[in-house]
Amino acid sequence: MSETPRRSRPLSFALVAVAYVVAFAVAVVVFVSARDALPTTGFVGDWGPLFVADVAATAVVFAFSVMLKNHSTYDAYWSVAPIAIVLWLWLEAPTGDGLRQVVVLALVLAWGLRLTWNWAHGWAGLHHEDWRYRQIAQQTGRAFLLVSFLGIHLMPTVMVFLGCLSLRAALHSDVAFGVFDVVAAVVTAGAIAIEAVADTQMRAFLARPRDDGGDRPVMDEGLWAISRHPNYLGEILFWIGLFLFSRAAGGPTHDVVGSVAMVILFSTVSIPLMERRQASRREAYRVYQQRVPVLLPWPRRTAP
Repeated sequence: MSETPRRSRPLSFALVAVAYVVAFAVAVVVFVSARDALPTTGFVGDWGPLFVADVAATAVVFAFSVMLKNHSTYDAYWSVAPIAIVLWLWLEAPTGDGLRQVVVLALVLAWGLRLTWNWAHGWAGLHHEDWRYRQIAQQTGRAFLLVSFLGIHLMPTVMVFLGCLSLRAALHSDVAFGVFDVVAAVVTAGAIAIEAVADTQMRAFLARPRDDGGDRPVMDEGLWAISRHPNYLGEILFWIGLFLFSRAAGGPTHDVVGSVAMVILFSTVSIPLMERRQASRREAYRVYQQRVPVLLPWPRRTAP
């Protein structure tokens, strides 16, 4: 994969914004067409048009990723797509408990906007691309574009879409807001807080000057002192929280597929990739692995 030309940060954001505006416009057209063509009842009627529109928008973002020679163009889609989905489901809701609707809508918007801001804050521009994508490009060679579409773009879109299945019951059910909703709200809000604190702590750590000019030490402070991936823990808990809202609203048990998909994604893909990279670059990280749990906080172990 060729190097991405260096562009100014404002121009980079402007180009990515154009990609997302075009993607949204295409998604609207596809959604309207699919709603007319697909059955209007059942699971396909409920989710078919949204899913087809979501895939179409992903394809547009992928096309821009290729044109801009930067596959991190897709990275914001993870947090932007659920904002569009939750707003549409809220707007079309024929019934529903008003309090639950407000709480779920507020939490999803808070999560999506914060995560999008966090991406924008840390993204240097189109000359910067996620190291994982460059690694995949080196490993796959000529097949990279296909791998990028299926693995970097489409697979996360499907995972997030599965996570959003819980939103229909949460927003459309007329089951009264109850104690289980409070539990769901605490889990979801807590998850957002964990992610926000973890990201803030990591930014502060990375901004700290290094006096010795050597390798940066391992982050072992705050939430990172009790979990090696507190940001991922918060992300997983967020999707579990949405499922709890679905169950509180009397939603179907199969909505759990979204939470399960997220657990599988982070535990088998995201975390192992990060662990291997860090352990290969820093001896101190291998020591860190011995005394701090990978995800769920447990009492610290003494390093051998």
